[in-house]
Amino acid sequence: MNYATRVCCDADSHIMETLDWVTRFADPGIAERLPALALGAAGNATHEFIRKAQARVQDPEKTAAIDHDVIAGPKGWAAYGAFDIAERKRALDDLGFRRQLVFSTFAGTQYLTASDPDILYGGIRAHNRAMADFCNQDARLIGVGQVSLTDPARALAEVEEGLRLGIGAFWIPASPAGEASPGHPDIDPVWRALSEAKVPFVLHIGAGTRVLPKAYEKNGKPRPSDLLGGGENLRVKDYMVLPFAPQMFLSAMVFDGVLERFPELRGGVIELGAGWVPDFLRRLDIAQRAFRKSDPQVAGLALKPSEYIRRQVRFTPFPGEDVGRMIRDAGPELFLFSSDYPHPEGTTDPIGRFERTFEGVDEDAKERFYHRNFEDMMGPA
Repeated sequence: MNYATRVCCDADSHIMETLDWVTRFADPGIAERLPALALGAAGNATHEFIRKAQARVQDPEKTAAIDHDVIAGPKGWAAYGAFDIAERKRALDDLGFRRQLVFSTFAGTQYLTASDPDILYGGIRAHNRAMADFCNQDARLIGVGQVSLTDPARALAEVEEGLRLGIGAFWIPASPAGEASPGHPDIDPVWRALSEAKVPFVLHIGAGTRVLPKAYEKNGKPRPSDLLGGGENLRVKDYMVLPFAPQMFLSAMVFDGVLERFPELRGGVIELGAGWVPDFLRRLDIAQRAFRKSDPQVAGLALKPSEYIRRQVRFTPFPGEDVGRMIRDAGPELFLFSSDYPHPEGTTDPIGRFERTFEGVDEDAKERFYHRNFEDMMGPA
């Protein structure tokens, strides 16, 4: 029996990269210059874990023990379908999701912070080739490519190449475009290309979202373990400021007029929580009323700022957030179901956790959450 007993489209899942996942697809002259995949403090121990997971794929007996009820099974590289496409197809059968966005996990550590633009954009191109190779083998899988807006011309070239490869969404760092706003006119060709292709931009935890100043970690006490008990993931103060990066990015997209200039452009804010969204919408409109007399750009907007977000942007709540309350507060058109498979943060029962918050939420709103808002963002299958 499938895990999902209703129509579900999954707005957040991942591939767990093997050590050569990016370099195998890099151009000559780039592959040898890419740093190794950075896996945090575990280092070589994680390398050995990956090798064991690759060996498990070749072991029918061990595989048979985890190839069913996959949502409740092992996570990370040990998960069924974590990096092997044949397994991922069968995992998706078991999950029962109609479509699934697929993000990388660690690949960006090899190039996204590079000061050399050839490494940055060469790594991005290799990533997008690798993602297309994985996802193009099953129509239910939608590969999420990456692009940096630091160099607008090269960003446009990678978007165009990604579209040619079949990339279905582009993960953009939730940060300025180099030294400029993402709303700068120089970036408009990128937004135009995405709008015309009906392919969304997405923000995701990771690139651009770690905005907590390091000094806040120096509190005179031992550094705690992260959310998952290790050394490199979120801690409580990181969690508290996660919404700041997407709010800054989206504020620029609204008040610099990008969402007005490109009304067909769609966007998603993924794995950054959503409990903050109702208040963010209210503050956008308050800001417009407060600054319209002093800022011609604000005064010139044809819609209320919140209306651009409602029309064009969707958000994934974390399992455990009160989605029913969000829907009652902000409306049913904003929020998306996600599993985060095979990451452990998605939990062993994301649907059940969301369902427990849905008291008083009607069936139409549930359908929007589980699949119709996804279809609005991504377009029909």
